[in-house]
Amino acid sequence: MAVQEEIEQKSFNIMISTTKLSARTVLRAVKAAFRLYQSKASQGKQSVRTLLRQNRGVSSVEISKTGIRGLERYAKKYGIDYAIRKDTSEVPPRYLVFFKAPDAEAFHSAFKEYSASLLNKDKRPSVLARLQELVQAAAELPGKVRHKEQERGL
Repeated sequence: MAVQEEIEQKSFNIMISTTKLSARTVLRAVKAAFRLYQSKASQGKQSVRTLLRQNRGVSSVEISKTGIRGLERYAKKYGIDYAIRKDTSEVPPRYLVFFKAPDAEAFHSAFKEYSASLLNKDKRPSVLARLQELVQAAAELPGKVRHKEQERGL
């Protein structure tokens, strides 16, 4: 019977050590997945609440509605965490862009590049205005005049 008890004790010890090993492995995997989720979940556009939860200083800047989409493109390019809030207390409504203070330099670079693109857009001629000019120029050109003449035989 001693051999039987020794075998049972060894198998019991193997079960316990395997359980501890698998529990540690699962715990490590869960921690790694949580870290990965936190790093990816808090990038780019997010809510103001999420931005404030990151325990970093938050700054804001006012922007017009027409420029939101363009600013989002540059914010994504520079990897800025930001949140957009609509202030409806005024007419027309104001839009505030909140961003994290450590990203202030990146935000200023993105905002500078965005402003330069808006200035360049104003300098470019409107496509519709150019099209109207071409339509008028085409209308003023003399068109082909076709004269149908019938030959008369003698």
